[in-house]
Amino acid sequence: MAEKNLPFTPSQLTEIIRQYPTPFHIYDEAAIRQNVRNLLAAFAWAPQFKEYFAVKATPNPSILKVLREEGAGADCSSLAELILAQRSGIVGENIMFSSNDTPAEEFQKARELGAIINLDDISHIEFLERHAGIPDVISFRYNPGPLMQSGNTIIGFPEQAKYGLTRQQIFEAYRIMRDKGVKRFGIHTMVISNELDPDGYIGTANMMFDLVVELHKELGIVFEFVNFGGGIGIPYKPDQQPVDLAYVGRGIQQAYEAKIAANGLHPLRIAMECGRMITGPYGYLVATVLHKKEIYKNYVGLDACMANLMRPALYGSYHHITVVGKENLPLDHVYDVTGSLCENNDRFAIDRSLPKIEIGDVLVIHDAGAHGFAMGFNYNGKLRSAELLLKPSGQVELIRRAETLDDYLATLDI
Repeated sequence: MAEKNLPFTPSQLTEIIRQYPTPFHIYDEAAIRQNVRNLLAAFAWAPQFKEYFAVKATPNPSILKVLREEGAGADCSSLAELILAQRSGIVGENIMFSSNDTPAEEFQKARELGAIINLDDISHIEFLERHAGIPDVISFRYNPGPLMQSGNTIIGFPEQAKYGLTRQQIFEAYRIMRDKGVKRFGIHTMVISNELDPDGYIGTANMMFDLVVELHKELGIVFEFVNFGGGIGIPYKPDQQPVDLAYVGRGIQQAYEAKIAANGLHPLRIAMECGRMITGPYGYLVATVLHKKEIYKNYVGLDACMANLMRPALYGSYHHITVVGKENLPLDHVYDVTGSLCENNDRFAIDRSLPKIEIGDVLVIHDAGAHGFAMGFNYNGKLRSAELLLKPSGQVELIRRAETLDDYLATLDI
């Protein structure tokens, strides 16, 4: 079994905890930067390739600023995410606004920032025009329906997903916008999530290139960009391998040359909106063992709970766990690793083989850098924990303080 390593030593972590009590999320800045560079390198061949980082994955301005410095934009889906991007120095067409069931004020803010608006439904054309006006550039999200042969628990089967326009609607939507005088067009899709098969992503590209060619031939419009969405998975389990980005880049390049360049549609900008793949492997939830319980099963209870990381409870997801200082001990004990919520599914691991655990041990839960802190909540009055950034220098920066009881009570009239 392959190893999952930590970006800090046990002694370094002890010093961090001395200053910032557990639980907390900590992100490895150097690794995140290198990961973005690897993605950009895989698409260096593509005309003006753009990565719009999915803000929902890790909505923290310090992370967004790091990614902006590496050339990434922001994929936003709400008013708060638009403002986070703006305050991180990401504006204009470096923002792609892809939302669904969208309030008028969010379209208005996207227009104010000059963001690219990606509409989720044909009925949103009239709503957008009435409340915010028709922008210079427009994009629609395509849902291929049963053309896709597989799904997963995160995004499901496309035909059962609430997102996007059907094939018939996508042609009609671009016809309407063309007739309204729009001159600049893009197109978007998102049909896979947390996918480790690189050929699935290449298949998405082929599908979208074919659609671009058909729309051009039927409607006479020329597309500026195609956004393949996110969906590149990460190896949550130690025996899994990361997606070979260079392989994906080469496969999409071959499809581009055969379908786009061959039909005289070059240059077509390639865009993606990876979130999980960028920050996921380089964020860690650090927690301390508070209790041990032995009844019908053996439990270890942490000072973190599913309010800090709900993916295992929501999706049954695997997250690797390191018991700090016991990395080389035999995995000869079996535990359920739990939190303190009044919910029986508040478990980070079930029947997990680990070294013998004692009260006070520090556990690091891996691959919590995306959809970890971001999905937190306050059920049972649990307070959101701090976020830390491990700098390339080895210093640690507090990028979000932990909530206090005063924060929790601030919106109440007591």
